Amino acid sequence: MPQGFSRKEGTIAAGWYRARNFVLLCVVAAGAVPAARGESLLERGEYLVAAAGCSNCHTDENGGFLAGGRALNTPYGTFYTPNITPHREYGIGAWTEAEFLRAMKAGLAPDGGNYYPAFPYVAYAGMRREDVLAVKAYLDSIPPVARPNRRHRLPWYLRFRPGLWLWKFLYLAPRGAGAAGDPDPERRRGAYLVNALAHCGECHTPRDWLGGLIESQRHGGTAHGPDGEAVPNITPDRQNGIGKWSDGDLSFYLETGLTPDGDAAGGAMAEVIDNVTSRLTKQDRQAMVRYVMSLPAIENALKTKRKKTRRDPDEY
Repeated sequence: MPQGFSRKEGTIAAGWYRARNFVLLCVVAAGAVPAARGESLLERGEYLVAAAGCSNCHTDENGGFLAGGRALNTPYGTFYTPNITPHREYGIGAWTEAEFLRAMKAGLAPDGGNYYPAFPYVAYAGMRREDVLAVKAYLDSIPPVARPNRRHRLPWYLRFRPGLWLWKFLYLAPRGAGAAGDPDPERRRGAYLVNALAHCGECHTPRDWLGGLIESQRHGGTAHGPDGEAVPNITPDRQNGIGKWSDGDLSFYLETGLTPDGDAAGGAMAEVIDNVTSRLTKQDRQAMVRYVMSLPAIENALKTKRKKTRRDPDEY
């Protein structure tokens, strides 16, 4: 959720998009992670925040929990994640539920301006309304941090945010119901976890020249992942993907970070395992595995050796 918004409302563009967002909210009607019996709203929200990987991007080692400031280095420039603690000036403490829903599912700031898709609202558009509100409830309960947001470092031609209306028209659609027609409830839940909450495709899918995901190659890996690192193919292709892994291999990897050949996850994936998949229930990891192993195999011979990148110490 980028920074720098005012609280003005009521532009024509915002009104138009508010109507479209209402349609999006109505479309996604299946696949939520079920609450455990006796689970409170805050417990559910805390679990969903972990499943959505919020701390991976919004927590910087030099700042407080979810207080933002982490640099996301991309081919389009460097984005700095915002403060999502309930601080009323620097965070989201003054946001209403409606504003939070609109940000998560339509990529819109409270003033009607567009967020850059470095914030994965394309995936979060597939979240169910009640799950988004549970996330909001949990975020409202954590300690507020008075940390100002940092301005993104982007080339001049990408600073014109109204141009994102066209980008959204081309690429914004809910993905959480990707297996809505699947008769297997475990795969449906896995689709919701993989496509919406954990937004795996945001890193594991190549992008076109406009930065949109290439759907025909979803989860097939890319040479241009976060911080310039290659991200592997996670479809069940036997040569270039995980087709030789068993369900148990993948489930163990998501829990521990250890591969079948004894290697360990590194880079961004190590953080995903530490902060996301290892914190899920065993049943949810199994659902993710069941869904991923049912995906069409994609042949992608990209080299996935991780490369070191230099980081500006002032960015973190």
